[in-house]
Amino acid sequence: MKFTINRSAFIAKLNDVLRAISSKTTIPILTGLKIVVTPQDVTLTGSDADITIQTVLSSNDDTFGLTVEQPGEIVLPARFFSEIVKKLPDDQVTIEISDGFQAQITSGSASFTINGQDANNYPRLPEIETTDTVKLAGDVFKEIIGQTVIAVSSQESRPILTGVHFVLEGNHLLSVATDSHRLAQRKVELPDAIEQRYDVIIPGKSLTELSRMIGDSSDPVELRISENQVLFNLGDTWFYSRLLEGNYPETSRLIPDSSETTAELNASAFLSSIERASLLSHESRNNVVKLSLNPADNVAKISGNSPDVGNVEEDIAVSSLDGEELEISFNPDYMKDALRSFGQSEIKISFTSALRPFILVPTENEDNFVQLITPVRTY
Repeated sequence: MKFTINRSAFIAKLNDVLRAISSKTTIPILTGLKIVVTPQDVTLTGSDADITIQTVLSSNDDTFGLTVEQPGEIVLPARFFSEIVKKLPDDQVTIEISDGFQAQITSGSASFTINGQDANNYPRLPEIETTDTVKLAGDVFKEIIGQTVIAVSSQESRPILTGVHFVLEGNHLLSVATDSHRLAQRKVELPDAIEQRYDVIIPGKSLTELSRMIGDSSDPVELRISENQVLFNLGDTWFYSRLLEGNYPETSRLIPDSSETTAELNASAFLSSIERASLLSHESRNNVVKLSLNPADNVAKISGNSPDVGNVEEDIAVSSLDGEELEISFNPDYMKDALRSFGQSEIKISFTSALRPFILVPTENEDNFVQLITPVRTY
């Protein structure tokens, strides 16, 4: 096996595949990077058994400047190999397998030799047998992930809540995540209707890594689902993830359909106020801020208190305030995550009582996106 390739283009693809490779694996060969070379292309594969990423570097793509002299395959120690390639002196790098499973890496005046493993011992890729494909613009899918993955649980005691629940039916996609303290729900319309109904739970960790690979491009992401795997096709890169097993809890009944008090305000401006208030709340043991709403006087205040440091109080600019007077306390970190997911848009916050969950929705498309937060009892 021997090929020469543009080093910077190779590193970019290498970084994508490295997202799937963990040093903490019970299968030693999975700490390695699988390289398969054919006369037309080079395929890189990385996996930690939960996530598998495969990308193809084609000789038809001038970006790679790929020249294949001899096909072959090998598994090389991933982290070590990538560090070497990143520090090589020249624009081009040549990788050659000679005696047994030894790889020689040369670039300019530098030459490394490292030990590899037999690629035949590398686990096979998961098989996705379905032909049903869901297409969605990359930037839209990245937005869906960003708006929902913030609410997945980090507690392994309830594994099902560490994923995002996706329901695809007809031309509708519903995604929901909750950690039992907060909830995020997003609905989108698919460009093409699908024949089969899918109800799957994708690990939050997988979606976070996928989001980083999508970038801000509007290029379509293709989604294919099988019994226990999901495949995302990003052009010349395939991203596989296992699915979580079990039934996701019924979440639709958690979202209140009536309210006693509502406030409309700018998400970005409110976020800045919460960030200031949380400077003190983080110093106290309970990490709570309080929101006071008085619709009669059109006054909204945020306050935080730390017995050791001091307190903060700030008036909040609201475009409208309706309903009953209310004082409610909540975790500011949950509120900050929720507000960031709305960007610069105007939002409506609806409250039913001081001890009941409240919801945040965009004022323009109230039905398509909901963030729910459970308040904190302070007495």
